[in-house]
Amino acid sequence: MRFRLKRGRMPGVIVDCGIYQDGRRTEGPADFSDALDQARAEGDSFLWIGLHEPTEKEFELVTSEFGLHPLAVEDALGAHQRPKLEVYDDSLFLVLKPVEYDDTADTVTTGELMVFVGDSFVVTVRHGQANPLSAVRERLEKMPEVLQHGPTAVMYAVSDAVVDHYLDVADALRLDLDELETEVFSPVGSAINTAGRIYGFKRQVLEFRRATGPLAEPMARLAGAGVPFVHEGSRPFFRDVSDHLTRVNEHVEGLDRLLSDILAAHLAQMGVRQNDDMRKISAWAAMAAVPTLIAGIYGMNFDHMPELSWTWGYPAVLLLMAGVVFGLHRFFRRRGWL
Repeated sequence: MRFRLKRGRMPGVIVDCGIYQDGRRTEGPADFSDALDQARAEGDSFLWIGLHEPTEKEFELVTSEFGLHPLAVEDALGAHQRPKLEVYDDSLFLVLKPVEYDDTADTVTTGELMVFVGDSFVVTVRHGQANPLSAVRERLEKMPEVLQHGPTAVMYAVSDAVVDHYLDVADALRLDLDELETEVFSPVGSAINTAGRIYGFKRQVLEFRRATGPLAEPMARLAGAGVPFVHEGSRPFFRDVSDHLTRVNEHVEGLDRLLSDILAAHLAQMGVRQNDDMRKISAWAAMAAVPTLIAGIYGMNFDHMPELSWTWGYPAVLLLMAGVVFGLHRFFRRRGWL
């Protein structure tokens, strides 16, 4: 006896569900099992179900209906996966990491998006707040010529939306990085300890790179031949996504190198300022040492000392101290120590 999975069973988990025939959305049975049977019977149709953070018990219902591989199911439930593409006998499993950037807090947050593609079905599982799927579904439904490629059209559209948003995030990061660079090299910013902020920005770029870097290999595989369940006509679209992803990774690599250069320049500035401070301290200490030495000698209270009987001895010594200090001050000023 087959278990009938109905949309009403999981209202908070199922975001949307639809049957697409010949590139257009059609009405189907409320029973997902019947809907899948109908899509397979018609041949040119497929079922698309979107889920948001399902529990293990809730996802078991989907697993039993679509025959998803248990290892892929485990990854989809556990989340915290790196971007990857897994090929199983009955389905493809793609992991994407959507990224959001909060420019007010300078923080990069990543979600997770899993896409199962099989015989006449697509199942998307989303973790986190980043949600490109609603816009993707709406855009795809206006492009029946793309939807005619079947379930892999959804995989392409989702990948394209995620990667295109990577470009937006990379541009936003670059703008904030330009502001940080200006602050570091400005006279005001040079007096502020910005090493912690630079390091924090570098951590955000690293988080971004963890989402974009590993995705290059799955996109290259989908753009090539030999991957099952991938429609021949969709491969040029995956090549386009792969090209965009290459641009993103180049941007991220450039951001990381620039941050390293800014940090190195900032530390060099700190070293120069510290050397300058030490020279000033040494100059003032040298000027203070001369009167201290003379005053120390004349403060030893011996009876037989030269100049003790001189009428102008005391003011002469004071003038000597002032003259030596003034000479040292002029010397250090010419050398740039003061």
